[in-house]
Amino acid sequence: MARNRRLILSSPSEVWDLLCEGRRYGEWVSGTQQVTAADPHWPEVGARLHVRVGLGPLVLDDTCIVRICEPGRRLELEAKADPFGAARIAMNLIPWGENTLFVLDWHPLRGPGTRMHGLPVDYLVSIRNGMMLTKLARIAVREHRDSAGGAPRHTRSG
Repeated sequence: MARNRRLILSSPSEVWDLLCEGRRYGEWVSGTQQVTAADPHWPEVGARLHVRVGLGPLVLDDTCIVRICEPGRRLELEAKADPFGAARIAMNLIPWGENTLFVLDWHPLRGPGTRMHGLPVDYLVSIRNGMMLTKLARIAVREHRDSAGGAPRHTRSG
């Protein structure tokens, strides 16, 4: 399993709002070339997000299905990319003061990924997911700043 954590300097409700916009996943999910369709009831359980993923000319159509949705707190997806199988993607939003501690867990469910699962694959997925969370954090902070009409919040240490 690859696990990443990121402190996002926006509230959990602001981060959740981004997760609720299925068409925007291409802005922050690494490897996504295009979101081709999003069910209108995204992110309710059973809703689907259809994406084209890949690098250069190597593309694959993928479907993400919401398996668990606890609004404002937890979203779990099953990403299916045949013939490569499926993976579980679990996102947890933990209030951290005025900010959000975002925890992302990824692990294969079916297909070749289950046999290749281990340190090398988890390491690569962890790098990819870290880049993804950096993009998500930048978007959330930018939109928080824009909605607040000024500079980003600063938290006190001490």
